[in-house]
Amino acid sequence: MHETEGRKPPAATTSDSQRKLVILGGGSAAFSAALKAADLGVHATIINDGLPMGGTCVNVGCVPSKTLIRAAEALHRAVRPPPFAGIETSGKLLDFKAVIDQRRELVEGLREAKYANVIGGNPNITFLEGRGRLVDARTVQVNGREIRADAVLIATGARPSIAPVPGLESVKVLTNESAFELDALPESLIVLGGRYIALELAQMFARMGSKVTVLQRSARILPDETSDLTDALTGYLREEGLEIVTGVELLSAAEEGGKAIIRTRVNGAPRTFSAARVLAATGRAYTTGNLGLETVGVATNADGSIQAGETLETSVPGIYAAGDVLGENLFVYTAAYEGALAAENALNGSGRQRDYTGLPWVIFTDPQVAGVGLNEKGAAARGIEADATLLPLTHVPRSLAARDTRGFIKLVRERATDRLLGARILAPEGSELLMEISLAIKFGITARQLASSFHPYLTLSEGVKLAALTFDQDVEKLSCCAG
Repeated sequence: MHETEGRKPPAATTSDSQRKLVILGGGSAAFSAALKAADLGVHATIINDGLPMGGTCVNVGCVPSKTLIRAAEALHRAVRPPPFAGIETSGKLLDFKAVIDQRRELVEGLREAKYANVIGGNPNITFLEGRGRLVDARTVQVNGREIRADAVLIATGARPSIAPVPGLESVKVLTNESAFELDALPESLIVLGGRYIALELAQMFARMGSKVTVLQRSARILPDETSDLTDALTGYLREEGLEIVTGVELLSAAEEGGKAIIRTRVNGAPRTFSAARVLAATGRAYTTGNLGLETVGVATNADGSIQAGETLETSVPGIYAAGDVLGENLFVYTAAYEGALAAENALNGSGRQRDYTGLPWVIFTDPQVAGVGLNEKGAAARGIEADATLLPLTHVPRSLAARDTRGFIKLVRERATDRLLGARILAPEGSELLMEISLAIKFGITARQLASSFHPYLTLSEGVKLAALTFDQDVEKLSCCAG
């Protein structure tokens, strides 16, 4: 059931005796929770404000970014000389707006197919457009009326956070919510930030033809990762023409002569950058304002994210939270997991605790950065004696045959037990290798067991087997199809 502005709302189909879940937010956590509630025979009301139905992922996140990254990759491969002898290719960006329009069609189609149509025929789910606000622990006010609930779920997500730089407000800064709406490709672009959103969009715009400069505050991009990975990725991006500047302190911004001017100190020395546009990817802010949280006593962290226990219940009994608003694991798949878990706990009293064992993640640069579990730093921080092995793709037959050996596969194991702790992969399509390692971590499979498993020859996954073998053997002395 939907209620939209300008139409008379349909008559309610719920009875007074039916239990009710009210959900603030309209993204993946909200939809997952609503579907779980409906399965349990509970009526769910989704109250959405801000982004259209579907939230960040389908509208301004995963879907639009990944389709544009693929478009940029197709152009990039066409305009660069191929690594194979006797072949010549060519390519040209003829109409950037057409690329953006195709992105819009995809977003609108998926929003309809995977969100609107999924709940459209479900009598146990109502979707309301409006700003919901908690009146008390069991009552939400929206559009001038109050809705009583047996439980409430807060799944209001996060939004771009723009660094507080004097004058930046005068520059018309882009974020991931506006960059995908451009009808013209910027001639040049300054990207503020050096983490996953910044790097994905920087490379995408550079491959489309923009001159891109990345300004990162820390000494390295992706500062939570080890230097072998970040140094290699920095090198690959610079080879494509991106300017990667680290150790940057942002001082001020202005618009002069139709250009954005960013004044900085780089490793202590003054330096000024200019570009046609500026894109900020400097973090996320949590959408918890004006929800009535303080009225009912829902505790939040200093950054505005909501505090929740292992069952996802907040400091107020009967009020739960899920998704990006928790401020951790900002992925659409964890949001969906948390939404369903929170609904189950709220409505069934299951008391199930969240479990992120073997949680994989991907940065969709090229080569991709893919990770799961602990790296060496993480293991050391937990007091675990660990070994790490790093296999360059120059030792993987599939990569040699494809003539693209950028990157490596790194595995981390507990020294005493041989149990896999984590992996970091830098490779073209490296994300496709993650699930094998994720399941190995989740179910306690050791490096030796992984190495003894069959892996088809001339697949990229064979690199996982080879990496596992190199904990105890010299890869230089292994033959093809090594066992």
